[in-house]
Amino acid sequence: MDGTALGGDALLHDLGFKKLEAAHINLNEATLYEMAVRLGEGEIAANGPLVVKTGKHTGRSAKDKFIVRHPASEENIWWDNAAQMSPANFDTLKEDMFAYAEGRQLFVQDLFGGADARHRLSVRVVTEFAWHSLFIRHLLRRPELEELAGFGAGFTIIDLPGFEADPARHGSNTETVIACDFDRKMILIGGTSYAGEIKKSVFTILNYLLPEKSIMPMHCSVNVGNNDDSAIFFGLSGTGKTTLSADPKRELIGDDEHGWSPDGLFNFEGGCYAKMIRLSKSAEPEIYATTRRFATVLENVVMDPATRELDLDDATLAENSRGAYPINYIPNASLDGVAGHPKNVIMLTADAFGVMPPIARLTSAQAMYHFLSGFTAKVAGTEKGLGTEPQPTFSTCFGAPFMPRHPSVYGDLLGKLIEEHNVTCWLVNTGWTGGPFGEGERMPIRVTRSLLNAALDGSLNDVEFRVDETFGFEVPLEAAHVVSKTLNPRDTWTDPDAYDAQAAKLAAMFVENFAKFEAYVGDDVKAAAPRT
Repeated sequence: MDGTALGGDALLHDLGFKKLEAAHINLNEATLYEMAVRLGEGEIAANGPLVVKTGKHTGRSAKDKFIVRHPASEENIWWDNAAQMSPANFDTLKEDMFAYAEGRQLFVQDLFGGADARHRLSVRVVTEFAWHSLFIRHLLRRPELEELAGFGAGFTIIDLPGFEADPARHGSNTETVIACDFDRKMILIGGTSYAGEIKKSVFTILNYLLPEKSIMPMHCSVNVGNNDDSAIFFGLSGTGKTTLSADPKRELIGDDEHGWSPDGLFNFEGGCYAKMIRLSKSAEPEIYATTRRFATVLENVVMDPATRELDLDDATLAENSRGAYPINYIPNASLDGVAGHPKNVIMLTADAFGVMPPIARLTSAQAMYHFLSGFTAKVAGTEKGLGTEPQPTFSTCFGAPFMPRHPSVYGDLLGKLIEEHNVTCWLVNTGWTGGPFGEGERMPIRVTRSLLNAALDGSLNDVEFRVDETFGFEVPLEAAHVVSKTLNPRDTWTDPDAYDAQAAKLAAMFVENFAKFEAYVGDDVKAAAPRT
């Protein structure tokens, strides 16, 4: 739908905005693209993508996110994982942000989070930048014209990057703030141009709302084979969710956020948000092709100013360079965004210790243990302040920053669904082999793809497995097109004793981290802990 530019008072007065220069309502992609260029927000690269820079924030600002504490909802929040903001501070922040907006033009998108109409969230996104409006129009699901006519926002997200918070006045930590008020159904974002904060705010809302409907919200990608064999890929940024789910032999349901309801799986989004750094045309052709499409939004990708050609290998601006594009830019993507119950669940980890095998089969109890553990390695640039090297981390449910409720809520939901639908679970290491980070090498993507193909088509279940002495999961002794030595990480190290010491170190980290969950799980899940 083409929007119109109207006086701000006429459009957003009910929200509290006053004296706006203009409010641009539901502009389409071409118009937003044109405005972003005209306003100097971005540049056109060869073949038509929009290249933008996000400044000092090239990833999420995890320490700047707050939840407003209200008596009516406070018992639902996992406060050990959430910084709190008072209602009074939120009110002041909102008032000051609205005052900042006076005399400016804003961009409005009315969108849905969720492909299943029975469970979707209607969200109004108000942004200061045209390119942010284009970004979120790509990432969420666009209503039909008749749905826009009666659109009622369930939640409102207001994103003003130019506004800087005052810690003393607003209760923030820095000039950057992401404040979520579930009771008043509003999220305020200021002081950061990183567009991922908008997307993750929608995910946070759905993570809060859906468990009340017995629907499991998941930080995962999903694809489905020709036999309706859906697969879920859990994993944090940098573990390969987007890359591995974009398989030309399988239909892509979505690359990042989904729900699992009694009726099956559904995508929260209408687009993809893929890492661009060192993207390979040969290994990731479907995603690579989106960098040569009209209106793809490329964040912090380096471009030659003369030829407008992209250099995806250049991390000068950010290690976490990103591309946002509509899901139909992937040739075999599902447009309706729904699928049946999964046959396989894959938990991806980028193990910087070099200890985990490239693939392991998990029991349902082990799957719950690893889901609640959420072990991986954060990659430099994915979040602010990580330094120059990957850091091992435990992020429960493979998405702790976006999980407002206690992990046991999500863990119990997932466990019931896995048991009910007899799902096979796998742990896949896309991290290091032959040694830890700095000594070993990153697991070749061809190895990961080959093992995943065997897991998803069922052939890997027919080979002989060994039980890992430390972690207790089953590891295949052989697999087609993969050197057997690769399957046993101990055999890839030049010093097996050093591997044993590293494995013991990592096992102890698992046990220490899991102590906080032991009161919430059964004996079978406790017994799935690694041996120390």
